[in-house]
Formats: sequence, structure tokens, C-alpha cells
Amino acid sequence: MRGLNLDQLRTFSEVVKLGSFSAAGERLGLSQPAVSLQVRGLERRLGVKLIERVGRRATATAAGQEFLAHARNVEAAIDAAAEAMVPHASGVTGRVRIGTGASACIYLLPPILRHLRHRFPALELVVSSGNTSDVLRAIEENRTDIGLVTLPAPGRMFDVRRVLDDEFVVVAPAEWRRLPKEVSAADLATLPLLLYEPGANTRRIIDEWSVRAGVALKPIMELGSVEAMKELIGAGLGCGVLPRMAVRPKQVSGSYVVRSLKPRLHRELGLVLRRDKPLTKGLRALISTVTTRT
Repeated sequence: MRGLNLDQLRTFSEVVKLGSFSAAGERLGLSQPAVSLQVRGLERRLGVKLIERVGRRATATAAGQEFLAHARNVEAAIDAAAEAMVPHASGVTGRVRIGTGASACIYLLPPILRHLRHRFPALELVVSSGNTSDVLRAIEENRTDIGLVTLPAPGRMFDVRRVLDDEFVVVAPAEWRRLPKEVSAADLATLPLLLYEPGANTRRIIDEWSVRAGVALKPIMELGSVEAMKELIGAGLGCGVLPRMAVRPKQVSGSYVVRSLKPRLHRELGLVLRRDKPLTKGLRALISTVTTRT
């Protein structure tokens, strides 16, 4: 269709995603009037209303929702075309959007990203964190290129590559030295317990483990931050079940007691991307680095 341009498509997509003309302008480096002008031009070209205001939020109309799916396909095709030119250029360039959980973002990814930045300084790495379900949804909608998440990652559209087996351990205050070397669900039920907030894959794994033992754990606190849990544990307020990667050896020596669970409990971390995702040089470099350095 003559007169339809990529800037209008991108501006329209950003307004819908952010729910705001001004926020879209800040993201794109445009003024709010410029954003409004582009959206109006697109609506005139298509002959339909694409965006309406509901309260203070800009939302897509029914036509806008349908058009958004096509706009994303166009953007993905343009990105694929641009990436196809990468082999003709020297080095690894472009942008890789990574979604991951909080633990992996804090304790696993930093040295990997540092290595990538050192090897490929022209590669742009964009990291966001969230629960597995949030990351998978972003991958499905092509808002994220690849995820490093707690498995499983259900869905036939996903290419899943297992990379790490991470043990769950009990982390307790340093003065709890008499805690058994292996802690059962029944033991935990008698202790003040801090757990992840409900809804996370990590919490689901822990809950399923305790149910298999016939015990319903009743935490005194439910938190979304590993570091917050560690601070509260260090203050003597209770114990928690955390990934082993979250407890560095230097911390264990003075601040915490760490014990295995009985029976042992692990989670699998994996790389997840869409099966139809073009494997750019940047994505290949990330996948290779994660699989060889974990």
C-alpha cells in the first residue's frame, strides 16, 4: 500500500505497547505531536480508527488489535532482512533482547554478558527480568529474542535448550548450626520459613516437592526478591529455600548455614526462543557462550 511507512508502524506499535503517546515519544525520541501525527496519518491511510483513549490510557481498537499482529509481522520481516545482511558485514553486530529470571540475572548472566561485550563490542545486549511465564509471553510476541528461564517452557512454538541443573538448598541464619545436614519438608514445616511469592516457576517446584512429601508448607513471608530473602535470613528472621547459585561461597562462610534438601531438589534452566526465530550471529554467539560457560 503506497504511503504506508515503517516509522508509522513502529510508532503505532509503541503507543499500543506503552499505552501512551507521550511514553511512545520518549521511547522513539519524538515529540507527542509528532507521534499523534504519525498515528493519524496511518489511520487516514487505512480508513479506520486504530487507537482510542480509555481514561488516561491509549488502547487499540478492534481494528487496531488486528492490524497490530500484521504490523509485528512486518517489523519481524524487516528485522530478519536486516539480520540477513550481517554475514556480509565484519564482526557481530545488531541487538539481542534477553529475558530471564531475577536469580539468573543477578548470579549467572553478568560474567557471560561481560565476556560477550569483550568479544563483540558492537553487539547490543538488552536484558529484562520477570517470571518464566512473562518471559515466554514476550518471546511469543517477539518482544524478546531469547529467554534464560526455569523450565518447563510449554508450547510447540518454542525451541528449548537445557543448559544448567541448579540445586535448591535451605539457607538459614549463621547461628542455626545444629540444623540437620539434610532438611526434609517435615523439618521445614516446623521452622519460620521464607519462600518465593506464588506464581513463579521456582515456587511451583518447591510446593510440588513438599506436596510429594505429604507436607503443606506455610511460609511466614513470601517475597519476589532473592536478595531481600537473604537479608531477612541473615537478620535471623527465618530460613529460606533458594537456588544454590544465589549463595556465594564467601557469604556462606560467615553469614549463613546452607543445607541440602531431603530428598534433593533441583531445577533446570534453559534457553528458549521461537522455532521460527532467525539465528543471527548475535544470537548464535549468546547461545554458544551460555552453553559453554554454565
